[in-house]
Amino acid sequence: MATLFSRIIAGEIPCYKVAEDNLCFAFLDINPLVKGHTLVIPKREVDDIFDLSNEEFSALHLFAKKVARGIQQAFPCKKVGEAVIGLEVPHAHIHLIPIQRESDMLFSNPKLKLSPEEFTAIAAAIRDNIG
Repeated sequence: MATLFSRIIAGEIPCYKVAEDNLCFAFLDINPLVKGHTLVIPKREVDDIFDLSNEEFSALHLFAKKVARGIQQAFPCKKVGEAVIGLEVPHAHIHLIPIQRESDMLFSNPKLKLSPEEFTAIAAAIRDNIG
């Protein structure tokens, strides 16, 4: 059975897409820690990021770098933090989170509640800033 993320890639489940190429896909986290919190995933369904081929692993991180630069332009921050934890969905993914301080990366922090209009505007802002 396809993972939640594979179903998002296939268009079976809606998302707020930020970017896509032939190997990778980026979309907003629907339970964001901060505005701009984005997930970057390989299109191939694999649970552990270290099980990706070297080509896929490199492509995913280069893609994440491009998305992170777009996030940083859209949501000025000290850095865009990167986390690979992902036990809740068995599909490798990278969290990109604009941060002002390290505590912004604590996944135990309260999640933002945003409207569909806010999500749409955030995704558009990031997309518009990806070079």
